[in-house]
Amino acid sequence: MQESRPQHIRSFVMRGGHITAAQRTHHERLFPIWGIPYRPEPLDLQAVFHRNGHTVFEIGFGMGETTAAIAKTHPDWNILAIDVYRPGVGSLLRRIEQESLSNIRIIEWDAVEVLNHMIPVASLDAVHIYFPDPWPKKRHHKRRLIQPEFIELLVKRISAGGILHMATDWPDYADQMLTVCSGQAQLRNLAGSGFSDRPPWRPLTKFETRGLRLGHPVADLIFQKK
Repeated sequence: MQESRPQHIRSFVMRGGHITAAQRTHHERLFPIWGIPYRPEPLDLQAVFHRNGHTVFEIGFGMGETTAAIAKTHPDWNILAIDVYRPGVGSLLRRIEQESLSNIRIIEWDAVEVLNHMIPVASLDAVHIYFPDPWPKKRHHKRRLIQPEFIELLVKRISAGGILHMATDWPDYADQMLTVCSGQAQLRNLAGSGFSDRPPWRPLTKFETRGLRLGHPVADLIFQKK
């Protein structure tokens, strides 16, 4: 059976990338344990994590180092991490095993499809979107993930009082994120206006370190659902 494919404008490119033998082995062996196959039906998050808890939805985890670090320092958090980059999925699975983490589950699929079909309304306590693809060329800005329609979809899945935490090192994308989220009536900027300081519990990411080295200012945006 051929897999269905999203019809919306994607915010990512399906990168084949070079997957190492180790990443492939970890994916094949560990995804059946810690992965959740895409199905167009709502998840029972309590059943997925075998407990109730503070549920964090992380969109785009790259190679997984930040996800693993947060999971290790917050063992009471249930982290549902999503990405489409298979080498990164394999890498995060390796970290889960090596660091004996039990509070991460992975979905290897498009975030919009997952939100539309798998995430129940008002079920998320927090959403993390760290350094999404900035699509720097103006003609590609329509591919950026943070758009009014996407934020509206996301807000419906966040519980009252839940947090949306984003970060980017592209100033014009930071401004777009701020404008879009400030225009969402159900969100309140915890900085009052403008950008937040990086909270001490958020580790520096690989992309952030690279951006700082290149002189890119890093912006954190933290909004709360009213």
